[in-house]
Amino acid sequence: MRFSTLLLGGLMLAATTPAFAQDTAPPEPITVSGSVAVLTDYRLRGISQTNRNAAVQGALTVAHESGFYIGTFASNLAGWGTFGGANLELDAIGGYKTTVGSATVDAGVTWYTYPGGASESDVIEFFSRLSGVAGPATLTAGVYYAPKQTSLGNFSNTPFSRGQRQHNVYLTGDGVVAVPNTPVTLKAHIGYSDGNPGLGPNGTSLAPTGEYWDWGVGADVVAYKNLTFNVSYIDTDITRAESAYLQPNFSKFQEPGGKSIANGTVLFSLTAAF
Repeated sequence: MRFSTLLLGGLMLAATTPAFAQDTAPPEPITVSGSVAVLTDYRLRGISQTNRNAAVQGALTVAHESGFYIGTFASNLAGWGTFGGANLELDAIGGYKTTVGSATVDAGVTWYTYPGGASESDVIEFFSRLSGVAGPATLTAGVYYAPKQTSLGNFSNTPFSRGQRQHNVYLTGDGVVAVPNTPVTLKAHIGYSDGNPGLGPNGTSLAPTGEYWDWGVGADVVAYKNLTFNVSYIDTDITRAESAYLQPNFSKFQEPGGKSIANGTVLFSLTAAF
């Protein structure tokens, strides 16, 4: 769902017991994984959620051997996408993951919340992802659908704005290739958003300009055990002219003529998984 896409991976914790004869302990029915990360910018579908400034994020997932799991993700916010209160995004996630042949299917729902923020800002979004291996690459296709809700309504100052509730669709394609005999993994992402062309009730939109493309390329480097360094380039096709009616909300510090928060950027991050 998200390019930082959301940092819900990590190393699974598994308990072991001494082996007798050739026996090994069965896998634990419930596993817990998580991560903490520091990033130079928090980009959600190519759009900065922290005014092009640094972010600290955390994620936690509890998975059952049946395939069902629950999790949470948290990040600080600034500027576009903030609704007052703690200026914090806190997501609740639930889903089911299983293998079908050589493919992996992952489906569920995310509830985006903003503690203490303005009303009508939460978003409910369903997702489905299909992953498989093609040669040395792992490829993933995703579909994210947010049904009509007030937080996605069109409240902008345009002739088409009547406060009507909108839905949102986000389509993604991701590829990952591990470089043999190195700690490096190469990554590529492309996404397409189609939704509310205006602003929601609190001055933001999940799909600024209504529809746009975002993309990114980067690399992970395992620095030490569970510590991973990432460098990525992230961009969108949203031009200054296309987003003019979203200003000044769509500029850094919401200043007229400020740098667009959809411009391309080089992003660095350091993630510790557990």
